[in-house]
Amino acid sequence: MEDLIPLTPQLWTAIGETLYIVGLSLLFGGIGGLLIGMGLYTTRQGALLANRAVFGTLNVLVNIFRPIPFIIFLAAAQPLARSVTGSGIGNNAIIFTLSLAAAFGISRIVEQNLLTVQPGVIEAARSIGAGRRRIIFTILIPEALGPLILGYTYIFVALVDMSAVAGYVGGGGLGNFAIQYGYRQFNPVVTWAAVAVIIVLVQLVQFLGNQAARKALRR
Repeated sequence: MEDLIPLTPQLWTAIGETLYIVGLSLLFGGIGGLLIGMGLYTTRQGALLANRAVFGTLNVLVNIFRPIPFIIFLAAAQPLARSVTGSGIGNNAIIFTLSLAAAFGISRIVEQNLLTVQPGVIEAARSIGAGRRRIIFTILIPEALGPLILGYTYIFVALVDMSAVAGYVGGGGLGNFAIQYGYRQFNPVVTWAAVAVIIVLVQLVQFLGNQAARKALRR
């Protein structure tokens, strides 16, 4: 513990950086993933906005990018991150890359959760003259809200994991803290302190996500 006490300011800074990186990545990636996932669901055959060309294009894009291991995607997207953020390393570049990776992952979760909505509910809305936009925003999303909350909670946990990996290649946060002050200094106490903080953070967010999803499902 004596080795950890002098590093307490750096630990708090790392926690703040992790929350900053993960929070913004979830925001941007979450919006992008929701749009792509909605596009996949609404343009599939027999859906509200059925369009084979759009669905095929989105489906191929997601299938190409989603399986790429994040450490490889991080390196491959570095030139694009540099052109957008002005740097290939650092927190802003990591947020950009994490947002891209998250968008493709979230899109499948959104699509799969929307598919759990009973078709009869949508048909009933269409039979009384509800428009497509109204069905999407007042029926489809509210019906799938509980599973969507759980899906986004899962993505938050995954982003914490990916942000730690990003710490190895120039990102900030708990991953960088564990590597710089723990692994490279042969100090397992510091490494395990970072692990403990990540566990507490994940457990807290998972608990809040479960509670929010439970309330949504009880509506």
